Amino acid sequence: MGIFDYFKSKAEPSSASVAKDRLQIIVAHERTKRQQPDYLPQMQQEIIDVIRKYVQIGSEDVQIQLDNTDECSVLELNVTLPEQ
Repeated sequence: MGIFDYFKSKAEPSSASVAKDRLQIIVAHERTKRQQPDYLPQMQQEIIDVIRKYVQIGSEDVQIQLDNTDECSVLELNVTLPEQ
C-alpha cells in the first residue's frame, strides 16, 4: 500500500460508486413490487363491487396489502365504511 492509496481511501466516493449504490436501491425496490401477485388490483375491484351492492363507498375506501413471511402470507383488507 502506497502513501497515495492511504489518502485515496479517505476521499469522497466517486460518482460511479454513488450511482451504483443508488441503482442497487432502485433495483431492490422494484423487486419487492414484483413479488406482489398480479391479481390484487382485480381482487380489490371485485371486493369494491360486492360492497357497493350494500353500501355506497369509493375506490379509495378499500386498501389491500399482502405481507409475505417465510412461513405464510397474510392478506390484509381495510374497508372504510361511511357512518349512517
